[in-house]
Amino acid sequence: MNRRTALIAPLATAVGFSGLSGCALSDNAPDSSFLLLDGSYTNMGKLRGKVLLINFWATTCTTCVKEMPEIVNTYTKFQSKGFETVAVAMQYDPVNWVVNFTNTRQLPFKVALDNTGENAKQWGDIKITPTTFIVDKKGKIVKKYVGAPDFVALHALLENLLA
Repeated sequence: MNRRTALIAPLATAVGFSGLSGCALSDNAPDSSFLLLDGSYTNMGKLRGKVLLINFWATTCTTCVKEMPEIVNTYTKFQSKGFETVAVAMQYDPVNWVVNFTNTRQLPFKVALDNTGENAKQWGDIKITPTTFIVDKKGKIVKKYVGAPDFVALHALLENLLA
């Protein structure tokens, strides 16, 4: 075990990364392309240089629905500082439900449809919602949350990444 692994391994275990395959701390974010609700695409290359929150969610997930106002608040607070959010609706989520949710909640950030399941696969075969990734300006994953984040701690992390 090298020095870096020795330092990261206890942290990864403490935040719940042990036993999870796919995207983990210090990995480069996958070079994903996201189909947005308006039919356009964005991709990780276009988003590079910004701090990102990538949130895998579903309209049928009660935790996802409950945390969405906090994600909106987070986006609103940090967007002018180089922060972007992409909320990726899971493959099984009906498109009309996602559109209705997005419109009735007036979600101000990018909402994507993972209609093939490819995005979930690329980000570590996501099965549990919500799963949220924080990606730094260089495209490295710096944090992964399974379940709702502690938004106070998340905001502190974003302040550091955006400084």
